[in-house]
Amino acid sequence: MAETILITGASRGIGYELARRFAGMGWQVLACCRNLGQADELQQLAQKCPRVEPQDLDVTDQAGIDSLAHRLAGRAIDILFHNAGLFGSREQLFGATDVEDWLQVFRVNVIAPQKLTEALVDNVARSRRRIIAVMGSQLGSLTDNLSGGWPIYRSSKAAVHMVVRTLACDLKERGVVVVAFHPGWVRTRMGGPEAPLEPAESAAGLARQLLALEPGDTGSLIHQDGRRLPW
Repeated sequence: MAETILITGASRGIGYELARRFAGMGWQVLACCRNLGQADELQQLAQKCPRVEPQDLDVTDQAGIDSLAHRLAGRAIDILFHNAGLFGSREQLFGATDVEDWLQVFRVNVIAPQKLTEALVDNVARSRRRIIAVMGSQLGSLTDNLSGGWPIYRSSKAAVHMVVRTLACDLKERGVVVVAFHPGWVRTRMGGPEAPLEPAESAAGLARQLLALEPGDTGSLIHQDGRRLPW
């Protein structure tokens, strides 16, 4: 039986490339995105590859999360990958941060991974691999922050890193491995045109790290190239 990965934010960028790569490896891919009707590339991929199952999901909508969990009840999910994320305004300057922007970034980047994990943890626990991955960031590293800037995005990633560490403890007895990944600086809408990595390159690295995870890796922040990064 094919293994299954669920990916949020799968309509473009790294999420889409992860979906494409895992489908190419023979996995069943539950590809979640907020506006399925506008996800043309994902829909085309699903038409070419029946292993890709597009799922309409706004990760900030609890009713939508509950509906997805109901549809997937009893189904094993080997890897749950929380990829959906927001950067927030590019004008995150001291004295000009927007509170509503900050809250929305936290809803997507921090609260959503916790709530979706709560809804789908039984699916993960019944699988063979039992992996939960969250898209973290080196910009959320307390140790590495020597330049400042981008307080909204940085604080959201620092917070979700703590969610990862906490989930790693909370789910250890169920044999679930929980990690955060730094994807590198990637040429996406978030990363911008000057980034050195293409989404497909980052996704390839992430896939390699995902498939090499061991129980001792739980609670780690891992670069897509395999390096372990400081919190």
